Amino acid sequence: MPTVMHNVLFDSRRWDGFEFREDDIVISTPPKCGTTWMQMITALLIFDTADLPAPLARLSPWLDMNTRPLAEVLAELNAQTHRRFIKSHLPFDALPQDERVTYICVGRDPRDVALSMAHHMSNVDFEVFMAQRIAAVGMEDLQEMKPEDIPVIADNAKDGFWNWVEGNGTDVTGLQGMVEHIRSFWKQRNDPNVVMIHYADLEHDLVAQMALVAERLGVERPRERLEELAPAASFAAMRDAADRIAPNSDQGMWRSTTDFFHKGRSGQWRDVVGAAEMPRYAARLHSLVDPELERWLHHGSLD
Repeated sequence: MPTVMHNVLFDSRRWDGFEFREDDIVISTPPKCGTTWMQMITALLIFDTADLPAPLARLSPWLDMNTRPLAEVLAELNAQTHRRFIKSHLPFDALPQDERVTYICVGRDPRDVALSMAHHMSNVDFEVFMAQRIAAVGMEDLQEMKPEDIPVIADNAKDGFWNWVEGNGTDVTGLQGMVEHIRSFWKQRNDPNVVMIHYADLEHDLVAQMALVAERLGVERPRERLEELAPAASFAAMRDAADRIAPNSDQGMWRSTTDFFHKGRSGQWRDVVGAAEMPRYAARLHSLVDPELERWLHHGSLD
């Protein structure tokens, strides 16, 4: 049985009884690791055009998120006639397993995730979010929450960085939750239906990574066509089309939809946290992950 994960934002039990199709795709990454980027890449491969037929969040709904009624999301997915690609922020062992399904996980340097999360939280309109959550699933389940299930909002980026790195529990918005998510896929990385991609590799050669994803999905696209499609998956292009590409862009929960795509570059943590503070970070990461996975988290295949 899948592990049950439940917090303010999502509930893994929303997957209970979900009926997969044999070519379904589940894109499940830790938050701020490139989820929307991989959804966009997958959309380009499936539809073979940058002119997508609907907002990305509708083409690839987040099934486990608590801000839409489950029946509404399931009806939307059941009505889709294209190859389905479903968003999740659940680790592998919290998802239903089906060998006919391809599971894609994206990893990223945790230091960049920490900084991106700090900005992300400042961009959320929590009043709107909670109103939608209450309308969709109510409030009774909030009594089950533990303090570590509630993300801490810091006053500045540096405090946000350390809150994320050193937070206790397995909060999905923290380092421990990220590591456990990645590790769950890392253990399955040799399975034929599990694909692991790294943010740095996407930055380094987007077309090559699109070709790799296409191959694993069994989608035939010549390199020349991938080179034509790739610009639509650039950070700048997605930012320019934020009203259609940003997650939940139609739900009004961002203070700025465009600012969801804030910087998107690797190494931005250096703007906030100095080299002298890295031993503190390293000690925390060493306590959570083995050296091989640590190298992959920081560098992907570029090490």
